[in-house]
Amino acid sequence: MLYDMIRSQMGQNVPFARHAGVEIDTIDKGRASARLPFRPEGLNHIGTQHAAALFALGETASGAAMAGTFAPMLLEVRPVAAEASIRYFGLAKGQVTADARVEAEPDALLEAVRTEGKVRFPIVVSLKGEDGIEIGEMMVDWHVSRRRG
Repeated sequence: MLYDMIRSQMGQNVPFARHAGVEIDTIDKGRASARLPFRPEGLNHIGTQHAAALFALGETASGAAMAGTFAPMLLEVRPVAAEASIRYFGLAKGQVTADARVEAEPDALLEAVRTEGKVRFPIVVSLKGEDGIEIGEMMVDWHVSRRRG
C-alpha cells in the first residue's frame, strides 16, 4: 500500500515526466518499472521514440526505485539525481519499458542516511522495446541526504 501511494504521488508531482508521457507501473523496495507509450509527440525525425523521452523514462524509473528504497523515511530525505549516463543499443519503435534496480542493499542505504546523514549510490535501468529486446541502458547516481530543519 505504501508503494502504491508513492507511485500515485510521483505520477502527480513530476510534471516533466507526465509531459513526456512516462507512466510508473510498479515501485518496490529498491526496484521500479515504468513505461513510455508510443505517442506521435514523443517521436524523433525517423519516427522512433526520441532520445530525450527515453532519458526521461529511465530517470523516472530510477527515481521510483530510489523512492521505494527510502519509503520508510521518504518525507525525511532530500533526493537528487547527481549524475546520469545512457547508452542506446537500438531503435525504440513502440512502447518502451524501463526496469530499475538499486545496485546496493536497500537496508544498508537506509542505515547510512540514518547514521551518516547522506549516501550516494547507483541505480541501473534497462530499457526494453515492445518485443522485450533491450534497446538501452542507463545508470543514475543518486545522492540522498536528510532534510535540514
